[in-house]
Amino acid sequence: QVQLVESGGGLVQPGGSLRLSCAASGFTFSTYYMSWVRQAPGEQRALVASVTRSGRTNITDSVKGRFTISRDNAKNTVTLQMNNLSPADTAVYYCNAVDLGVGHQFWGQGTQVTVSS
Repeated sequence: QVQLVESGGGLVQPGGSLRLSCAASGFTFSTYYMSWVRQAPGEQRALVASVTRSGRTNITDSVKGRFTISRDNAKNTVTLQMNNLSPADTAVYYCNAVDLGVGHQFWGQGTQVTVSS
């Protein structure tokens, strides 16, 4: 049974930090391209950051310099470190796993991040 379980969301003041984690199980994590995607109220899902099987990362411009993505293939986890948060970062954050070679894609249930004073 495939599972992606996100944790670490919550309420934080502007300028604060949160660390999101995604624990994966039920598939060969190391072969999957992992991403964090967020969806703000009334908007479509948007890519935040991704990390390849080998650990190469890509960060969307709006969070570059503030967010960092990393993966631990030994622990089957992917982490999003978010610093200097602003209200514009308020969204539900989803963990996503893709294996383009076999055409498989999995989603977590999402974790709410709210940035507000």
